[in-house]
Amino acid sequence: MTEQLDAGLVAGEIAEHPDALSKPYAGGELGRGRRRKEDAKLVTGQTNWTDNITLPGLLHMTVLRSPMAHARIVSVDVSAALELPGVIAAYSGADLADVQGALPCAWPVTAEMVHPDHPPLAVDEVRYVGDGVAVVVARDRYTAVDALEAIAVEYEQLPAVVDMEAAIAEGADLVHGDKGTNTCFRWPFASGDNYAETVAAAGDDAVVVKRRFRQQRLLPTAIEPRGVVVAPIAAADEYTVYSATQIPHILRVMLALVTGIGEHKIRVIAPDVGGGFGSKLNVYAEEVLALVVAKKLGRPIKWTESRSENYQATIHGRDQIQDIEIAATRDGTLLGLKVELLADMGAYLQLITPGIPILGAFMYPAIYKMKAYDFHCTGVFTTKTPTDAYRGAGRPEATYAIERIMDELAAELGRDPMDLRKQNWIRHEEFPYDMVAGLTYDSGNYEAATEKAEQMFDLAGLRAEQERRRGDNDPMLLGIGISTFTEMCGLAPSRVLGSLSYGAGGWEAAQIRMLPTGKVEVTSGATPHGQGHHTAWSQIVADALGVPFEDVEVVTGDTDSSPKGMDTYGSRSLVVGGIAIHKATGKVLEKAKRIAAHLLEAAEGDVEFSGGTFSVKGSPEATMTIQQVALATFAAHNLPDGMEPTLDSDYVYDPENFSYPHGTHLCAVEIDSETGFTTIRKYVCVDDIGRIVNPVIVEGQVHGGIAQGIAQALYEEAVHDAEGNLTTGSLVDYLVPAAPDLPHFDTGRTETPSTSNPLGVKGVGEAGTIASTPAVMNAIHDALRPFGVRDIAMPATPERVWRALRHDDGTPRDASGTVAYGGPSTNATSGGTS
Repeated sequence: MTEQLDAGLVAGEIAEHPDALSKPYAGGELGRGRRRKEDAKLVTGQTNWTDNITLPGLLHMTVLRSPMAHARIVSVDVSAALELPGVIAAYSGADLADVQGALPCAWPVTAEMVHPDHPPLAVDEVRYVGDGVAVVVARDRYTAVDALEAIAVEYEQLPAVVDMEAAIAEGADLVHGDKGTNTCFRWPFASGDNYAETVAAAGDDAVVVKRRFRQQRLLPTAIEPRGVVVAPIAAADEYTVYSATQIPHILRVMLALVTGIGEHKIRVIAPDVGGGFGSKLNVYAEEVLALVVAKKLGRPIKWTESRSENYQATIHGRDQIQDIEIAATRDGTLLGLKVELLADMGAYLQLITPGIPILGAFMYPAIYKMKAYDFHCTGVFTTKTPTDAYRGAGRPEATYAIERIMDELAAELGRDPMDLRKQNWIRHEEFPYDMVAGLTYDSGNYEAATEKAEQMFDLAGLRAEQERRRGDNDPMLLGIGISTFTEMCGLAPSRVLGSLSYGAGGWEAAQIRMLPTGKVEVTSGATPHGQGHHTAWSQIVADALGVPFEDVEVVTGDTDSSPKGMDTYGSRSLVVGGIAIHKATGKVLEKAKRIAAHLLEAAEGDVEFSGGTFSVKGSPEATMTIQQVALATFAAHNLPDGMEPTLDSDYVYDPENFSYPHGTHLCAVEIDSETGFTTIRKYVCVDDIGRIVNPVIVEGQVHGGIAQGIAQALYEEAVHDAEGNLTTGSLVDYLVPAAPDLPHFDTGRTETPSTSNPLGVKGVGEAGTIASTPAVMNAIHDALRPFGVRDIAMPATPERVWRALRHDDGTPRDASGTVAYGGPSTNATSGGTS
């Protein structure tokens, strides 16, 4: 056997580099807290952001944006701009009308959905502040910016449409006059028993609580604004597009469809991308315009977004009105849930705008058992920046609503809010569980996560302290908030997406390349923008193949080197992309085992693999490392008949179900009743995300997610005036919390492996954002409940809290309601609405 390896190239390589082919496997990669491979470039300034890219002959593009929310374009005159030194070209929307196409929406949620054309540059009307009307191309960015002032645009102002409810009222001014309505779609969904009949059947035993919650509009604020560089090879009609995007593969397809350029002629590269939070999950006007202009001029084109442009022209998040009704029997057993949702689309439909509230539809019942569920969503056009996916995408909204209404129901019933949750949630022995909304939760243990969180938080001790302080009329109000959540992760099963009319599948692709020296190259269609893919993928491969972590190189974000992919969003990277990689390693091992058996002169069934080494049962001296097999395969001197000389393998994975991480987040706040200022005193979370690949990455994702959820609760809100102007258009006015504004997070974990994938993993990227907002807001309402306060709009600013604690004349409210463990408030009535 060994003599067969001692020949030619194989013998020479082993003799010269024996350690390279027998380096021991460290083992235990899954669950190991490794530092991220990506960080060295970040901390040493060796990253390659889109704006860092320079090319010979590069020209700079800028966009002139509408200062009006709604207006008819009378004329656009770019002639003065063209006369300025350094200006190469300038175009209006009319100039590009025949080549710019229309931006795509990939999610027509109903057959009747109103889908207006969305030109990258407005031609006849502008419909939000920031809508592009012209572009300038110049030799440098500063000249291009200055030249915008020379463009003369005459507008005829039209009425702004800002309020969703007013927009769908009879006689409302129209965002798209040719459509005859501001209603984009109506999406009804009923599951389980009939809600109205279920409540009626309970008779006098039914308790119904209604509330209205508002999901304010949010600005994603990735640390890197968007940017795009297009490099044409004019003679071949080929184009390389560098974009700060989450979706290079989807972008390539959509650019081809919009511009008519052959998909095979377009290469998209996502270089280092500085965050996205969903805002870079899109096909934007500037990407199309840069490609169209590069084609016209035959020169490389760069566009880089300013922060003010980012707030006007990059998608916004959330912006929903939620009318929630929950029904239970008087002993606290849930009967059903009814949701009426208004969702602001903005002026146009971006890539998946209408699908975002639909994603949330399946998560309103959360972890609770009930008989009936009724959901209805109305999408509404307004003259504001389009909305789309923002971290969590529909699931934070759903979790907020159900967790807030559970607290309100507990108050109505005079129940401890945690006890009410425990009474109604799915017990661990009941999994897998078919939910009323139609999903099947594969695994979970809400009891374990909650028990651990209660211990870390000292829930009983804080409740006792709260009771004492209320008895002493302490002006510093203590509130305790609960959020017991789950979410659907791994936006994936293609059949499910197809049933919801989504325009693509949810699979993911991976390839493993075994190099002759035993090193490994991994290509993945999942494209990172800060998550730590290269580290996690290296750990998965090292663990499966038994090679050193350092010997694995990951390649992502380039449609040439990783030609297949559905990209990164919806906490799908690990549970879809990671599983594709794991499956590909299995195919590598199948091939390697067959070759090893041949070289070891053993039956394939007698060959075992462990820790990077093949061995023969009963012959401990007969071994080969996977590195030795890789080199022997490359040499191809002695392979099984008919076998290709390669171990390289790929896999396209399409899961059969989502994954369902869950957790318990507990928050204690102190509110100064004299100023309304809220301080988070303690924050504890225990998340169950299944099997963990790298706890360091998990901790970072949880911390970042909680920070964004707290930001929605206490700080952030995009505000428009009556004319449709964004009055929070910079970081001076839009309050993004920094580290000093946030508390210490006490994090813990339980582990209930997913049964829907072979690694048992679940998602984590959005968990903190989904769970934290209701935890904070429930704490605030718990603190204010003795004063008869039932709802404060987010963000719960000091002014809003201060006003809630006072009568209309400014005099302080009395704490006249005796509340124990979230018991009845002074103005809570059965079936009452806020």
